[in-house]
Amino acid sequence: MKIVVINPNSSEEMTRDIRKAAESYAAGRFEVLTLPTPGASKFIGTFEDMAKSAPGMCEIVRRYESEVDAFVVACGRDPNLKLMRELTDKPVVGIAQSAIYMASMLGNSFTILQTDSYTVPNKIHVVEDYHMEGYLASVRDSSVEAGDRFAQYLEAGRKAIAEDGAEVIILGCAGLCDMARKLSEQLGVPVLDGVVCGLATAEAIVRLGFKTSKARYYSAGRNG
Repeated sequence: MKIVVINPNSSEEMTRDIRKAAESYAAGRFEVLTLPTPGASKFIGTFEDMAKSAPGMCEIVRRYESEVDAFVVACGRDPNLKLMRELTDKPVVGIAQSAIYMASMLGNSFTILQTDSYTVPNKIHVVEDYHMEGYLASVRDSSVEAGDRFAQYLEAGRKAIAEDGAEVIILGCAGLCDMARKLSEQLGVPVLDGVVCGLATAEAIVRLGFKTSKARYYSAGRNG
């Protein structure tokens, strides 16, 4: 089995962090290839950033479709996910969708921790798009907390549990994957890294032998 993990931005540093998490999860069971997106912004924060990433993401899917079993879109907003599914019948998994659904199976409510205030309403809409708002305790901007990056997310997680009733925490950006295990240990609740959730989902779909349905929605009109 071979899975391509697409980092929708062009940051080599973030790609390295995602690659490390992906390869740690794969642990030799399958091959994983983690790639930045050519021509994309350094960070996916705006709708324009999402649009800029589309051509490069399409290029990656077309280049590797014949040699891989699945694709994972490694961004907390699942940018261009439906477009990718339209391009190929190989499974295309978004890390946001995977983490949100997995969180709903681990607790009655979840909080998503974000990197800044701008992305908070965007992430609320992502949850609504997946019809999972009934499980959403809150979306918190971790940057308002004091201390270094880990301290900020730890405090935001504590407040989410104590004040919002969160039972599961989701890290809202693929670039945060290095903190999940340590935060979970200190918070005492599951802390989900979307990269691992996405890879676990993709691996399961491939092992079950399923592909993206082309019956209607993702058929690009070929069956209409």
